[in-house]
Amino acid sequence: MKLKPILPSLREKKRYVAFEVQGEVTSTTIKKEITSTMKEFIGTLGMANAGLEFLPDWKDNRGIYRINTKFVDHSKASLALIKTINNKKITVKSLGTSGIINKIRKNYFSKEGN
Repeated sequence: MKLKPILPSLREKKRYVAFEVQGEVTSTTIKKEITSTMKEFIGTLGMANAGLEFLPDWKDNRGIYRINTKFVDHSKASLALIKTINNKKITVKSLGTSGIINKIRKNYFSKEGN
């Protein structure tokens, strides 16, 4: 028996956030650091409700994550709290937010957008 798809009105609303890291860091370490900082900032239940998911886009110290619309501001605040990784100073900043993944990729990951 095939399950019925969820109606669009019942689905979680999501936003895509592009971010940039200034400093030498790999994608796996920054993902772990963002996750742990967000968990510290909004808690375990908040993380579960936020639905943080990193996309495989990682180029020139830039990445994209998907998050629930209600937690966009919390996630941006947690990016600002990251100061060091492995005793190296870094800065993480949000580049932009959109509800459409192709718009984020076009504006922040293509050569024309830079």
